[in-house]
Amino acid sequence: MLSAQTPDSNRPPAPVFKVGDKAVHPAHGVGEVLELAERELGGKASTIYVLKILDSGLKVMVPTDAATRVGLRRVMQADQAEEILDILKAPEVAVDVQPWSRRFRAYTEMLKSGLPTEIAKVLRDMYRLKFDKDLSFGERRLLDQARSLLVQELALAKDVGKESIEGEIKQILTA
Repeated sequence: MLSAQTPDSNRPPAPVFKVGDKAVHPAHGVGEVLELAERELGGKASTIYVLKILDSGLKVMVPTDAATRVGLRRVMQADQAEEILDILKAPEVAVDVQPWSRRFRAYTEMLKSGLPTEIAKVLRDMYRLKFDKDLSFGERRLLDQARSLLVQELALAKDVGKESIEGEIKQILTA
């Protein structure tokens, strides 16, 4: 029988959360684990994490055995938060393909990845674009989604308030 983590596996081991832990859901942002519940899914008993998303209050349920596949992960550490802020300072543009529909698709995929480094690139690029022109509805949505996914996690990682992080990000991106 194979172990959960084989040497050839490129997937990290599944994160294990307890009630009260903070976890990052790639589509919804930071949530708190409210409970570990038993539910019947597809005819078999499964244990699920019940998360309450901090920004929206939305409740999200993730089967524990699907946590890695879904992209559920721990909140980044303080040193990782500094790396994210460095990405915001970088002068390059993450996506420069034309036309806009292809760029939009690329940025959407970056957000869906749930990776803070990719989300930071979307935030940086959309914020810069905002200074060049009025953003379309889709562009504003990308900017708002990237901001909301990143701010809460950075605030937790650096142990500061959301307002402090928002101010720091604004200062970086307007410099």
